[in-house]
Amino acid sequence: MSKTQFAVIGLGTFGSNLAKELFKRGFPVLAIDNKEEIVNKITSFVTQAIVADATDGKALENAGIKDCDTVVVAIGEDIETSILATLVVKDLGIKNVIVKCISQWHSKIAVKIGADRVIYPEFEMAKKLAESMVSPNILEQIEVSKDFNLVEIVAPKKCHGKTIKDSEIRTKYGINVIAIKKHIPFINDEGQPDIEEKTNVAPGPDDEIMENDILVIVGKQEQIEKFNK
Repeated sequence: MSKTQFAVIGLGTFGSNLAKELFKRGFPVLAIDNKEEIVNKITSFVTQAIVADATDGKALENAGIKDCDTVVVAIGEDIETSILATLVVKDLGIKNVIVKCISQWHSKIAVKIGADRVIYPEFEMAKKLAESMVSPNILEQIEVSKDFNLVEIVAPKKCHGKTIKDSEIRTKYGINVIAIKKHIPFINDEGQPDIEEKTNVAPGPDDEIMENDILVIVGKQEQIEKFNK
């Protein structure tokens, strides 16, 4: 099975970093911008980098964008160009188009013309930073749907030494534990103390939660906040 192919249109700070990260993870990446000097800087870090007008359907087609499974329109402050590029890419038949937006108005138009997903990188980063400052026990948080989040959280003290059932995570808080990560000390080949991470996927009600365990849980935001108190 061939790997998913990505295209990133607009190589500002966000677009460039996204393209590089996708390529670093082993995926084919087509990077597109209308400025030659920007394209030249990223050539060595992606599969292919092209100078093209994002609003020119023929230019994007010639660049090979139709071969991509997902296209990210990462054009920054120029909302008009972003909207036109989104429209062009959808007209070319791309099934999954993600648009970086800078305002609610921008996102509403993007959705109306066919964007499959809109993102606000600055807002999302600020939200994550605020969450980490307010709830340092929460290591990672992903929005699964409008109502539910998937969270990695350091096991609260009230759960230490208890089974999942006895800690009443589901019955009291309405939260599902989908994995438990344990850090187990051992002596490595060099005779030095080291830590190995072992993950118990789909743990049962009788699995025990210990100090320093990391719980991967799914639940509503207010339930997670209540559990974390």
